[in-house]
Amino acid sequence: MKHYFSLFFFLLSIVVVAQTKVSGVIIGDGGEPIPFANVIFKDSNEGTISNEDGRFYLESDETYSTVVFSFIGYSSKEVPLTQRSTYNMTVTLGEEAAALNEVVIISGNQSKKNNPAIDILRKIWENRRENGTKKFAQYQYDKYEKLEFDLNTIDSSLIKSRIFNGMEFVFDQVDTSNVTGNTYLPIFINEAFSKVYGDNVLNEEKEVLEGNKNSGFSNNQTLIAFVKDLYSEYDVYDNYLKFFDKAFTSPLSRTGIDVYNYVLLDSAYRGNKWCYNIVYYPRRKNELTFKGDFWVNDTTWAIKEINLQASKSANLNWVREVYIEQEFEVLNDSIFLITRDYFLSDFSLRKKEGARGIYGKRTTLYDNYVFDIPKDKKFYSEQVDPYQYEVYNRPDEFWEQNRMEQLSKDEKGVYKMLDTLKTVPRFKTLYNLGAVLASGYYEVNNFDIGPVFSVFGFNEAEGLRIRLGGRTYFSQNDPWRIEGFGAYGFKDERFKYGISAKLLLDRRTRLTVFAGNRKDVEQTGASLTNSNDVLGRSLASSSLISVGANDRLSRINLTTAGFSIEPSKNLIVRLTGSYRTLRSATDTFSIDYFVKEDGAFTGEIRSEISQPEIELAFNFTPGRKTSGYGVEQTVINDGDFPSFYLGYTYGLKDVFSGDFEYQKLQALYTQPWNIGGLGRLYSTVEVGKTFGEVPLSLLNPIPGNQTYFSLYNTFTQLDFYEFVSDTYSSLHLQHNFGGRLFSRIPGLRKLNLREVIGFRAVYGEISDKNIALNASGIPYRAPNDIYYEYSFGIGNIFRIFRLDFNFRGNYLDNPDARKFGITGIFGFSF
Repeated sequence: MKHYFSLFFFLLSIVVVAQTKVSGVIIGDGGEPIPFANVIFKDSNEGTISNEDGRFYLESDETYSTVVFSFIGYSSKEVPLTQRSTYNMTVTLGEEAAALNEVVIISGNQSKKNNPAIDILRKIWENRRENGTKKFAQYQYDKYEKLEFDLNTIDSSLIKSRIFNGMEFVFDQVDTSNVTGNTYLPIFINEAFSKVYGDNVLNEEKEVLEGNKNSGFSNNQTLIAFVKDLYSEYDVYDNYLKFFDKAFTSPLSRTGIDVYNYVLLDSAYRGNKWCYNIVYYPRRKNELTFKGDFWVNDTTWAIKEINLQASKSANLNWVREVYIEQEFEVLNDSIFLITRDYFLSDFSLRKKEGARGIYGKRTTLYDNYVFDIPKDKKFYSEQVDPYQYEVYNRPDEFWEQNRMEQLSKDEKGVYKMLDTLKTVPRFKTLYNLGAVLASGYYEVNNFDIGPVFSVFGFNEAEGLRIRLGGRTYFSQNDPWRIEGFGAYGFKDERFKYGISAKLLLDRRTRLTVFAGNRKDVEQTGASLTNSNDVLGRSLASSSLISVGANDRLSRINLTTAGFSIEPSKNLIVRLTGSYRTLRSATDTFSIDYFVKEDGAFTGEIRSEISQPEIELAFNFTPGRKTSGYGVEQTVINDGDFPSFYLGYTYGLKDVFSGDFEYQKLQALYTQPWNIGGLGRLYSTVEVGKTFGEVPLSLLNPIPGNQTYFSLYNTFTQLDFYEFVSDTYSSLHLQHNFGGRLFSRIPGLRKLNLREVIGFRAVYGEISDKNIALNASGIPYRAPNDIYYEYSFGIGNIFRIFRLDFNFRGNYLDNPDARKFGITGIFGFSF
C-alpha cells in the first residue's frame, strides 16, 4: 500500500468533444434527493443512475434534444435540452397517485418476492459456468491493455498555480470525463499487447508480453507494474470482486439479493440478441457495493453488457469513484466472450465534490479467440527471460497493427507532452520528490542516500542512535548492487556499520551470489525464524519509546556469503554460509553459559559466542508479482499471496572456532484470506525445533513486543526473553472486518471506522540439557501450557491509524506480567 500511496502523491505532483452533456441533481417534492433514479436520453439506450445524493452526469457522442428522468413511485419527467451542454440542473419528480386497489411502491427497497428481476438473476446463477473461456478445455486470445492516469478537476486556479510555471503547455490536452463530468489532464499512458494461453484441465494460464509502450517513463517498469496491480483481474460472475484489497459484492452474486435492490426496467435487442435490462442499487449505505445496470440474454442467461459504479458511501479510502463497463460478444450463437473491459477510479485525498484528484483508467480489449489447442504443461511452467529489449522498443508499425482501439487525439498528445515535460527543470524537481517518497532514497549521481525513514532510533545500549546509509543505483534493473550503512550511538559512543554486495549471474534463473558484513546492536529475540540479513534492523532494537527497559540487547558481528536461484517461478532456493559473534550489549543483560567439553561441564563460564552456520532455505510464494529484472526486484502485490518457508541450519563446532554443533529445522506459512463480505483475514503458522545443546543466544525466545507499535507476528503482552524454547509452534490470526459492523451503528457510520480482531498463541518446550547450560540469570520458561493473547482494534482512524487493545490470556502469575496494553500503528490502506 505504501507504494500505491507514494505513487498517488507522485502523480498528483506532476500533473474529441461529446455532442450532448447533462448534469445536476434529482429531488422529490419535499426537496429530498432521490438516489438511484434513472436518467436516459429519450429514444436511446444511453443512460445512467443518480448517486446516493441524487446527483448525475450523462454524456453522449450523439445529439439528443430530450432527457427522461424516472424512479419507482414517482411520475416520469421529460426535460427538453436547448443546448449541447446543460450543467447543474435541478429536476423535481412528483409522487405518482395510487390507483384504486393498486399498491404503489414509494420506498427505495424492492421486494425479494414476486420480483421478475430476481427470477432472472437465479437463471444467471444456474448458467454462469456455461459461458466464456471456462466452456473450453483450452483457449488463447490476443489482449490489448491501455492504462492511463489523469489529473482531474482542472480549473483556472490550478492552471495559474505557481507549481506549473514554465509547464503551462500541458493544459493543451485537457478533456472531460464521460463518467463524472469533471475536466481532466492525461499525464501518463501505458500500452501493452499480449498473447494469452490457458488450459482449464491443467488449471494453468500464461500471458506472453509481445509489446509495451508508455509515455514518459519507458525505463520504469516498477511504476507500470504498480499501476497494473491497482486493477487486478476480476470476473463479474464471481460472488465478490476484489479491488484495492477490498471485496465488493458483485451484483451477480448469489448473496446479491441481501445487499441489492433489483428492478426489471426494459427488454430490447442488443446487437442481434433479445436481452432484459435490470437496474440494481444498494439496500444500505457504507457497504462495499455498486449501482448500475446490466443487459442479460433471454436464452443463455449470459451477460451482454454491464456497468458498475461503486457506492459513494463505501468504506474506501483515497478513492472517490470506481466505475466499470464490460461488453460481451456471442460465439456460435450461444457462448458469450468478453471483448471490452473498462475500469475507472478517481483517487483523491478528499471525497468532497470538486476536490482535485487523479483518474486511473484501464481499458482492456480481447480478440482472436482460439479454442481446444492443447499445450504441454512445461509450456506453462518454464521460466522465460523477464526482459527483452525489442518488447519495450516496438516500432510504430507494430502498434498500428496490434492496437485494437485507436488512441484519441488527447492520448496521442500525451506522448509528445511528456517528452517535452522531461526537459523542464521544475518537472525534474517534482519527479525527484516523488521518487524519494516512493523509494525512501535520495539519488545523487547514481548513488542513493537512505533510507530516509530510519535515521533516528533509541535503545538502552546506544541511547540516541543516528543511522545513515546508501546504495549504488544506476537503474532499477542493475545487475549488481552494493549497499551499506553507518550508525553511531551517543550513549555507548560506538560506531556500527553494515555492507552487502549482490551480483546477478543469470537473469532467467535469477542465479545470484551475495556477501556482506554487519557489526551492530540487535534484539535477537525479535522473531522466531532465522534471519541472516546483514542490513536488517528490527524496530524492537530501536523504538524511540518502549514499555519498560529495552535492555536485553546483543552486540553482533555477522558475516555471510552464499547464492540463491529461482528454478521455477516464485520458488527461491538459497544456500548461505555465515559466521557470527555475539555478546551482551548492556550490563543488565547476560548471555553467559557454562562450558561443556566431551559431555562434561568444565566449570568455566563464557560471555561470548562464536558460531559458523550453513543454512539451506526454500521460499515459495505462489501468486507473487514482481517488477524489474535486475539483481533486486520489487514486489508489487505485497501481502496478497501465500508464503511458504522451509529452512535447515547446521551449526559447526571447531570450524573457525565454532562453539556449538546443532541442527535446526524451521517452517513458516503465511496466508491472506478474503472472506467475502466479512473482510480480510491474515494468518501465520510457525514451527521449529533445535537439535543439540545450545545457550540462550542460539535458542528461540518467543518474540515479545515492548514497543507501543502493533507488530504483527509478535506477542504484544510479552517482554523480551519472557519465554525461551528450543521447540515451538505458533499461530497468529488478524481479521479486519472493513467496517461491516460499525457501518450499521448510527453515529459511527459516517466515521468509516473498521473493526480489527486478533488472536495469538504459542506452544513451546525447553530441554533439561539446554537449561543446564544457562548461566545468564534469565530463568528459562517455555509456554508448554500454550500461551495466548487476543486483541480488539479500531482501524481507519483519520484514515491512517489503528488503535489496538491487547489482553493477555494466561500466565498471569509470571513476574511483572502485563495483563493489558494499548498499541497503535500508522499505515495507508484503501
